[in-house]
Formats: sequence, structure tokens, C-alpha cells
Amino acid sequence: MSITRRGFFKVVAASGAVLALGRELHASPSGNGEIEYRGMLYDSVSCKGCHGCEYDCAEANGLPYPELGADIPPVRKTSELQRTVVNTYDTSKGKVFIKVQCMHCNEPACVAACLTQAMFKSKAGPVIWREDKCMGCRYCMVSCPFDIPKFEYHSPNPKIVKCDMCYNRLKTGEIPACAENCPNEALFYGTRRQLIKEARRRIVENPTKYVDYLYGEDEAGGTCWLYLSPVKFEEVGMKTNLQKASYPALTKGFLYSVPSIFVLFPALLLGIFHATKKNDQTEED
Repeated sequence: MSITRRGFFKVVAASGAVLALGRELHASPSGNGEIEYRGMLYDSVSCKGCHGCEYDCAEANGLPYPELGADIPPVRKTSELQRTVVNTYDTSKGKVFIKVQCMHCNEPACVAACLTQAMFKSKAGPVIWREDKCMGCRYCMVSCPFDIPKFEYHSPNPKIVKCDMCYNRLKTGEIPACAENCPNEALFYGTRRQLIKEARRRIVENPTKYVDYLYGEDEAGGTCWLYLSPVKFEEVGMKTNLQKASYPALTKGFLYSVPSIFVLFPALLLGIFHATKKNDQTEED
């Protein structure tokens, strides 16, 4: 393969065009404020800790039923076998239950970190994992501020496992299994705007029941899972030290300022290589 001086500068020019186009395509932010995502409101005041949502989730996703007994730990994490868990906390107002699953961020760090777009933020709201695109780097696990994606380490064909808000059910017009079957109506499914409106209504109408804060409205740039609680969220194990801006927003300025290095520098090296190679061949001749 040989490259002329004119051809080399064509490569550089084309790279610059790609760079300019890339900046234009990414100029406007995605997610919050532009798309009406759908999500879930979890009301821990209404939740009675029946763990029914754990069984519903397992059945809907073909996972083994959770082994729940008197000796289960009060606080658990999700795993490759459980996409959601309900934890129990002893608080200043007695026992409070908190459901844990993927938060489905408006601008997910896992999606930004994924090199192959295997992690994908759907227009409906759920963050889904696409097996056919995954290369197994597990950057999604490292980047998630909520420590949610799990890897099937013991499987010959490992997958990334997390809640996808019953995405297949949503595509057929159904709602997530946990929300459909909750006997205490602790789970409410709707557009994010509806959820925020409903949460604020409950807080205003029952000020002694709820703390005046909606978790997930702003955390990490906003999430599609929103939480109401009778106590401060520190008491129920929720991360309260997260930034309000999305985590991908931290890198936007940097990525917009340096892509020319990644795009143009390889082209420059390619030109130098071929120019040097041609000079070497001339000397040998």
C-alpha cells in the first residue's frame, strides 16, 4: 500500500470533516428535557416488604425464585440471579423497606462508558443491555454510580444482568411486572413528568408521612426511578453524595476539546510511515 502526498492530505481533510460532523451531532444534550421518558415511582411508605416484586421479576425474566426466609440479611445487593431486592432498614420511624434495582438514569454513565453501545438508553426510558453488541469489557459495571450491572462470572456464556424495566413487556403495551402485581400499590408506572407530579401531590397532602424530597429527580442528572420516603434517605441506604449533574457531563468538555488528537494523529503517523518507507525504498534502489 502506498500513499501520495496529495492522498495523505485528503485523509487529514476527511478526518477533519468527520470531527466537525461529530461535534455537530453531539452539540445538544440527550435525555432530560427533550424526551418524555417513562419510569417508576416507588413509595416506601406504602411498601409492606412482602418481596412479591422479587418473585414477579424472577418469573418475568426467567430467573430462579429468590430464597427468602427468616434468616435473609436485611440488606442485600442485586446479583446475576436477582435484578431487584427489597431491603429492610431500622429507622427513626421504625422499619422502612427500600426496593433496589437499576435506576435507569436520564444520561447513564454505563451507556457513556460502553464502547460498543451494548448498553443503550431507549427512547421509552429503560436502559437495556444488548447481548449481540457486548464485548465483555465490563466498563458499565465500573462506571455505574449505583453499582447495579452484574456479570455472570460462572457462566460459559456470561451476560451482563440488570433490571431493564421489563422492556419486552413495554414493547407489547404491558407495564413492568413488579408494578402490575404490587398488592400495596407502592409502585406507580408512568411518564417521568407524571411521576414527579404524583410524588409532589403525595408530599403536599401528607406532609407528616413523607420527607419533603424526591430522590432521583436530580441525582446523577435525574433517573427514571423515583423514591418517596418517610425518613431521610441516608437512613435507608440511598446514596446521598451523588452529584446533581449527569456523570457523562463531566467529560463532555474534555471530549469536545481533544478529538482532533485521536482523529488526526493516526493519519499523521500513517503519512510519516509511508513517506519514510518510500525514502527507504529509494535509498535501497
